[in-house]
Amino acid sequence: MRSTYTEKLEQLSTGLAEMCGLAEDAMDQATEALLQADLPLAEHVLATRPRFDELAARCEEQAFALLALQAPVAGDLRQIVSGIQIVADLKRMGALAAHIAKVAARNHPEHALPEEVGGHVAEMGRIAVALADAAREVLVTHDPQRAGHLQAEDDAMDDLHHHLLTVLMDREWRHGVGAAVDVALLGRFYERFADHAVQVARRVVFLATGEMPDQVVDHELL
Repeated sequence: MRSTYTEKLEQLSTGLAEMCGLAEDAMDQATEALLQADLPLAEHVLATRPRFDELAARCEEQAFALLALQAPVAGDLRQIVSGIQIVADLKRMGALAAHIAKVAARNHPEHALPEEVGGHVAEMGRIAVALADAAREVLVTHDPQRAGHLQAEDDAMDDLHHHLLTVLMDREWRHGVGAAVDVALLGRFYERFADHAVQVARRVVFLATGEMPDQVVDHELL
């Protein structure tokens, strides 16, 4: 019985990592579609949503079945409850990548981004993909130290988001209200994607240690 239970916990972890990998790929492709005004690629991102939703439903079913049938305690209970919460974060990450793809598709064949903000958005996309990749890694390893390092990349994303809004507020902005709205929304999509990736990492820290990240002492600093 215990071996079957452990196997089901591993299946849940594998499913979460697969979901995170899909979100990472979707963000990478959505950013490329946005920067290149690539309609087929944007449509490809949108077409992956059923697979993402299928994985999310399967992970949730696995987690609830473990709760209902196994009465887990201690670390196992943390893993299952954290898994349910992580599914919600990953679903949101997938949805945010899809929102970016929709902006690219809606503006096709034109580019959604004015030239002066293209570099900023490209860097936000790079950071978002790197955070998703790191989140996927910690979902596999349950390494609280690695999970704790995601905050620095998220700070860089916040700085880029703030700078992007500064560009939009500049009097020299000459691309109209529609473009400004799109850029503002895109900045928010990237910023929230990063926040959810960091939240996944925070939940892994709790899963591994029983403490939220701000309660964890980094013994390497002592």
